[in-house]
Amino acid sequence: MLSQLYLENIAVIEKVSVHFHHGFNVLTGETGAGKSILIDSIDAILGGRVSHDLIRTGAKSAFISAVFTGVGSEAVAKLQEFGFQPEEDGTLVIQREISLDSKSSCRVNGRPAAVSTLREIGPLLVNILGQHESYGLLSPENHIRYLDSMGMPENLVKGYTAVFGEVRRLRRELDSLNMDETQKARQIDLLKYQINELESADLKKGEQEELDRRRMMYRNSEKIASAVGAAKAALDGGEEAEGAVSAVSEAADKLGSAERYLPELHNLTERLQNISYDLEDCSGELSGYTDQMEYNPAELDRIETRLDTIYRLGLKYGGSVENMLVYLEKSRAELKKIQTSDETAERLRVQYKGNAEKAQKLALEMSSWRSKAAINFAAQVKKELEFLNMPHVVFEVRQERCPLNPKGCDTVEFLISTNAGEPAKPLAKIASGGELSRIMLAVKTVLSGRDEVGTLIFDEIDTGVSGAAAQKIGLKLKEVSESRQVICVTHLAQIAALADSQYLIRKQVHDGRTYTDVEELDRIGRRQELARMIGGTNITLLTLQNAEEMLHLAHPDEKSP
Repeated sequence: MLSQLYLENIAVIEKVSVHFHHGFNVLTGETGAGKSILIDSIDAILGGRVSHDLIRTGAKSAFISAVFTGVGSEAVAKLQEFGFQPEEDGTLVIQREISLDSKSSCRVNGRPAAVSTLREIGPLLVNILGQHESYGLLSPENHIRYLDSMGMPENLVKGYTAVFGEVRRLRRELDSLNMDETQKARQIDLLKYQINELESADLKKGEQEELDRRRMMYRNSEKIASAVGAAKAALDGGEEAEGAVSAVSEAADKLGSAERYLPELHNLTERLQNISYDLEDCSGELSGYTDQMEYNPAELDRIETRLDTIYRLGLKYGGSVENMLVYLEKSRAELKKIQTSDETAERLRVQYKGNAEKAQKLALEMSSWRSKAAINFAAQVKKELEFLNMPHVVFEVRQERCPLNPKGCDTVEFLISTNAGEPAKPLAKIASGGELSRIMLAVKTVLSGRDEVGTLIFDEIDTGVSGAAAQKIGLKLKEVSESRQVICVTHLAQIAALADSQYLIRKQVHDGRTYTDVEELDRIGRRQELARMIGGTNITLLTLQNAEEMLHLAHPDEKSP
């Protein structure tokens, strides 16, 4: 569940820390006080999209932190996929910082994480249900997801998904082989020409670099020969002066003759002798370079011609020799694929048919499961709607066959009638805003307990309802909160009175700046807030008594102050 939410520089909130509890939590306050800011912040910590407008005016960044406890096994498994782990006590801390420079940093238990990781983990921790999702009920595309949440066997879904994926892959391969004979002949001619051109060039890895090196050497052969000759002369000497080799060798001999008188010279003598040997080796190696520096115009022309060939081919096939060799292998493979396309197509058709039949069989199993689940689902939703003050409701699940798709071979649509004697019709044509809220609550109630999501957030689920219907919604939220944490934004006192914990979101102005804070209310504070929700700003003794009575009826075991 969501245990703590900390916000810093979020919209009109400077700093706020909210501690939520088990059971039924409600957020109340004047319209525009900032209740939606808390919901938006929770959505952001779950990887939702954020805008710079969320950052408080004058601040460079905003910070959100959420502490979760009792994380479910499914969420733990997903965390481990990304290399994260809850603390030993099961605590999970998610943090997100949003900056004006468009940078967003996220952390999971202190370790850096990507926003995409939060999007994967978030739905397993919190489910936010607002007006947006209620209106999502109007789209039949979403209905199959709700029905499947009744417990569609995971192995059946995974099996179908894998086989259907293979069917699509084979279909794409077959389509890629689908060309007429004229196209095939043109493509074969082109590939043969390209392959022959590259094969005739007899390209070798590293060849271009070696040729560049040798060309550079030949172009500068005079400079190299001059430098090598001068270096060798310095080592070997000549008629007018001895070279470094002779000078160092003579120095070693001189010191050697003095060793008998000063033994400490031995090491220095050896070093000079070794240096003289190294100098002799250097002189020998320079002789080899002298031989290489013989200018050969024909060899330079051959190198230039070869490099020109490589450059010309590179313009057509990828630039470097390595890229051209890769292109050659791909062309050979493509040519072989086209030349054997008839045999390949026949093999793929056999595979496609086998997988399509298997996918069809699994889809029919899923369809059969949905047919049975739909009866149970519709009956349970109808029962919940009747409790939520819709006594004459008819709720049906229409299931029709369609071509294979990622969900199987069904289309699913919810039908409803809210008036006795009227036939059930699609939700989009019948349900009002208040009815949609109750339908969504009924659906979520039926599906509650079928996943491990620890927190359900209802953002103004009471939109468009009042009176007895509001009371029923509150009772249903209370019932759902027995198995998981419920956080609800509400404007109705009937719902707020039933909560286990109530938080007042209040906007105030200090020194020309607007500030929003969140206060967990005690019994007296709840009575005062409920009275405001009942009677507005004009709180009377009667509204206070009414509020106290509502709290007493909702919590008879609590003592009045």
